[in-house]
Amino acid sequence: MGSAGQSTVPFTIPSVSGEVSDAVVKVLDSGWITTGPQTAAFEQEFADYLGAAHVVAVASCTTALELCLRGLELPPGSAVLTPSLTFCGAINAILHAGHRPVLVDIDEDTLVPSPETVAAAAARVKPAAMVVQNQGGYPVDVAALAEAAGLDRTRIVEDAAHGPGAARGGKPVGAESFAACFSFYATKNMPIGEGGAIATSDEGLQEKVRAMRLHGMSKDSWKRYLPGGSWRYDVKQVGLKANMTDVQASIGRAQLAALPEWQRRRAEIVAAYDEAFRDLPGLTLPQRDLGGIQHAWHLYQVRVPDRDAISSELEAAGVSTSVHFIPANQMTSYRDILGADECARVPVTDRVGEELLSLPLYPGLTSDGQDRVIAALTEALRTRS
Repeated sequence: MGSAGQSTVPFTIPSVSGEVSDAVVKVLDSGWITTGPQTAAFEQEFADYLGAAHVVAVASCTTALELCLRGLELPPGSAVLTPSLTFCGAINAILHAGHRPVLVDIDEDTLVPSPETVAAAAARVKPAAMVVQNQGGYPVDVAALAEAAGLDRTRIVEDAAHGPGAARGGKPVGAESFAACFSFYATKNMPIGEGGAIATSDEGLQEKVRAMRLHGMSKDSWKRYLPGGSWRYDVKQVGLKANMTDVQASIGRAQLAALPEWQRRRAEIVAAYDEAFRDLPGLTLPQRDLGGIQHAWHLYQVRVPDRDAISSELEAAGVSTSVHFIPANQMTSYRDILGADECARVPVTDRVGEELLSLPLYPGLTSDGQDRVIAALTEALRTRS
């Protein structure tokens, strides 16, 4: 609750292009609403945006990760490196693919694993693959992490849920990836509501995940029911029900056109926050060594002392916040599965995880809302200095 007469500044509000409604109605009126021509068009347009050879649209980033891990055809129970500071979907994807997550600690400045922390984890096991994450929109150095793990790039799956808009060395995340998995969840930089995509430079992986996204069937409904098509199909591998519909894809096409302007607005808000918070005592700002890097700014994460109390104080002042993420090693199910020893190997994650706080950051955040966020956090920290 905010001050009298003031509404709460939400942590996030989904961005929706003005073109979405018409796009959806056209699909609903077309007579074809599941995977079909709109999905194919969205895949091509997103591939063009990234500069990627192939894009396969799927139901979510979580299913994208699982499909890619299945596509690697690793021996069952293989060790897969992954940061512990990640969303549970990434851990679940490894487990559902039949493999064993091996937790990697983070660098406290970037909030992602460093070559040193990856090498330390790889020394404990012989990893068969690694999932790397673009935490908050920070594009990781995939080549450096792969080298540290002793893995070929064809054994790296990128969790790019926060990645649209990010680039390293002038190349968008996913442009040359063996496997990069994107999210279009309601809170993401390019929201569809639900949905995901796989970008890959590898024709073989593209063929595998395209089949596996729909049960492993050799043809989807659109191909079966096109003029001259046949109802006959084969199942050549076990897959998932993870396809994107044309309704979702039509939303995605409209949202993609608006993404550059939304990214510009995110950068404006970040600049305002940086200026206001630069000298605020007790506050650690996000990574600022961005040479050659374009941050997607999905999240504006700060580190603060007494995080839970400060979050409550901001909520009382009418500013909603969140935390990204509660580390996986602190979750009951993963502790049961991985064991106490494995979950104790990420001390920096545990320490930093207690300090992280995500502030409102979205294109629809007004200047007034932005100022209220700044004022509320400034007041909360100055009372502690």
